[in-house]
Amino acid sequence: MRWKIVLHTIGALTLCVGLTMLFPLAFSLYYQDAGIMPLLKSFGFTCISGIAMFLIFRDREGNKGLSHREGMAIVALGWVIAGFFGSLPFYFGDIFTNYVDCFFESLSGFTTTGASVMMDIEKNAKGILFWRSLTHWLGGMGIIVLSLAILPFLGVGGMQLYKAEVPGPVPDKLKPRIKDTAMVLWKVYLLFSAIEAVLLMLGGMDFFDSLCHTFGTLATGGFSTKNSSVAYFQSAYIDYVITFFMLVAAVNFSLHYQMIKGRPLLLWKDPEFRFFGVITLVIMVIITVSVYSATNYESIEESFRYTSFQVASIISTTGYATADYEIWPAVAQGLLLFCMFLGGCAGSTSGGMKHLRIMLLLKQAYQEVFRIIHPRSVNRVKLGKTVVKPKTMNDILGFFVLWLALFVICGLVVSATGVDVVSSFAASLACIGNIGPGIGSVGPTENYAHIPELGKWALIFCMLLGRLEIYTVIVICVPEFWRK
Repeated sequence: MRWKIVLHTIGALTLCVGLTMLFPLAFSLYYQDAGIMPLLKSFGFTCISGIAMFLIFRDREGNKGLSHREGMAIVALGWVIAGFFGSLPFYFGDIFTNYVDCFFESLSGFTTTGASVMMDIEKNAKGILFWRSLTHWLGGMGIIVLSLAILPFLGVGGMQLYKAEVPGPVPDKLKPRIKDTAMVLWKVYLLFSAIEAVLLMLGGMDFFDSLCHTFGTLATGGFSTKNSSVAYFQSAYIDYVITFFMLVAAVNFSLHYQMIKGRPLLLWKDPEFRFFGVITLVIMVIITVSVYSATNYESIEESFRYTSFQVASIISTTGYATADYEIWPAVAQGLLLFCMFLGGCAGSTSGGMKHLRIMLLLKQAYQEVFRIIHPRSVNRVKLGKTVVKPKTMNDILGFFVLWLALFVICGLVVSATGVDVVSSFAASLACIGNIGPGIGSVGPTENYAHIPELGKWALIFCMLLGRLEIYTVIVICVPEFWRK
């Protein structure tokens, strides 16, 4: 492990994080709010630290390229460092009474989890709230992918960083050069962000709110500038716009790129997209009928509006809310809980297990049943017309087991701090799935402020596990990883 090249690269990432603080600082200066000094201090401290690390650990051996282990170390440690420096505006602004809450809010933003410990959101400075939402947008497509797009000196060994960070079992390399792939993904991300922001402003949001809610939507994060989340705006138009873009963000961004390039049929030909679309639509219909039958809303359209929003919010792991789904019928709550396990598609900004993994595991289970009936048959799991390699299936099975095991362990740790069992496991599921709100005392009308510090640290670890797809974080905890 060449620590110089690892810390040198992390220094560059830290500088990127520091420079992005200029945007919320500009909003604070415009509104002349209390965020000016906290953001200015954070900007200076972060940039100086990044430049210092970049220069002190500069090493010519870095030109030889990164090893697989060094790439994984950079990604895992880079996200922790981003969470640390991202917490400084909250710390210097005295937003919370302890540092744990500052780090929790920051890493929840960067990992696009959206689990918040902020009690009264609307009383905070605009610049601080913009930074809070901006951490979503940066973390959505990924700090490492952003750096690969704009920093040429990270082009060497870029594939190691890309594989370690990009969500999904098989990262899509759209261009021969990894820097070009990262740039393509960010262009698509920027395009959708611009379109949504304009549409939200047409619906009555001001420029500030439209940007913040766009960041939370496209990154599937869920931080809002309002205490009551999107419900504050009481607008069917805004609800439908955000619902649409939450579903867009839950789809593989390489498919969006192909669609923009004039190949829209590839979207429907993709097996995972069809699987995702059918499941989402079926769940929306069932919950709409259930909620309407229970007379929660006056019309079928109103029922569909609220249920489609919540289904899109949870299955995309965004976490926005327009209704308290804990008062809905039990079957509706059960299906929403099921959505928390699913997540979005591979290659999207969503968290969760991903539909691709679920689909392939179901196919594998069917093959096992088929072999019992026909012992001499030779069948392979296929994705479309492509045979899935046994190694890929083993990786998916390993991920599935680890995901469930870590979810249970975290739930037990949180419950050991005195939180009730339902809320503990709901919080664990919401954080490892990067969803945000859960059920119980961490439901859509509550937050995570009441959870003791030990429980918050466990949930912070879960957020990181979920965002980096388990393996990247777990592997650096294994002693063999650090040995020659």
